[in-house]
Amino acid sequence: MAKSLKANSIRSATRRWFWLFLGPVVAAFIIGFVWPFIQGIYLSFCNFRITADAEFVGIDNYGRALSDPAFQYSFWYTALTAIVSLVIINVLAFTVAYLLTKKIRGANLFRTVFFMPNLIGGIVLGYIWSMIFDGILSAYNTSILLDTTLGFWGLIIVMCWQQIGYMMIIYIAGLQAVPADMLEAAEIDGATSMQTLFKVTIPNVMPSITICVFLSLTNGFKLFDQNLALTGGQPYIIQPDGSTINTTQMLALTIYNTFYTSSTASRGTAQAMAVIFFVLVAGLGLAQLAYTRKREVQQ
Repeated sequence: MAKSLKANSIRSATRRWFWLFLGPVVAAFIIGFVWPFIQGIYLSFCNFRITADAEFVGIDNYGRALSDPAFQYSFWYTALTAIVSLVIINVLAFTVAYLLTKKIRGANLFRTVFFMPNLIGGIVLGYIWSMIFDGILSAYNTSILLDTTLGFWGLIIVMCWQQIGYMMIIYIAGLQAVPADMLEAAEIDGATSMQTLFKVTIPNVMPSITICVFLSLTNGFKLFDQNLALTGGQPYIIQPDGSTINTTQMLALTIYNTFYTSSTASRGTAQAMAVIFFVLVAGLGLAQLAYTRKREVQQ
C-alpha cells in the first residue's frame, strides 16, 4: 500500500513539473527552428530587401530558381560530389573498421588517429587543405582554383579525410554487435572469410550502414564550409549572355552567393532555392532510410 501511494505521488509530481522542464526546450525549438522555417517558406513566395517589406509574388521565384543555369549546374555538380564521396567514405570507413576489429596491435591508437580529423572545423579544414594543395600543385604551375577537375577531387579528399573516422566509429560499433554464434556457425560450415563477410557480417551491420549512408549522403549535399574555404566555387566559365557559372560551386554555396552577393531583388529567388534544396535533401534522405531499413536483419 505504501509503495503504491509513493508511486502515485511520484507520477503526480512528474506531471506537475513536466512542463517546467520541457517548456523551455519546446519554446526554444519553436522560436529557433519552427518559426524561421515557416517564415522562410513564406519569403520564398515574396520579393524582399528586408523581411519587413516582403511583397508576395506567387511562384515566380521558383520559376527563376529552376531556370537559373548556375542553380542547374550546381545541382548536378552537388549530386555527383555527394554520390562519389558517399561511396568512397563508406567503403574506406567500413574497411578500416573491419581491420581494426581484428585485434591488431595498436587498434585503439589507430581509431583515435582516424577520428581526429572530424574534430577540426570545416572552414579551418578547408584552409589547411588549400595550403597543402597549393604547395603540391605549385610544382606543376597550376592551382586548385584554376582547374575544375582538381577542385572536384580536392573537395572529395577533404570530405573523405574529415568523415571517414566518424563513420568508422559507427561501423566498429556495428561490427562488434554481430552475434558471435553466427560467425562460429559460418566457420564450422566451412565458409570462407569473404562468404562470412558478405553473407553474415554485412547483413548484420545494415543498421550501421543505414546510418552512415544517411549521414554521408546528407553531408555531401549540404556541404558549404569546406567548399567556401577550399575553392570558393572557382574557377568559373562565362556564359553567352555574359553571366558566369562557378564550376566547383555546390548548392549551399550557390544559395549563399545568390542571397548575399547578388542584387536584393534576387533574395526571394535564393529563398526559393533554399526551399527546393530542403525538399531535395529531405526527400533523398527519407528514401534512402526506407530503402536500407528494409534490408536490416532482425537479430
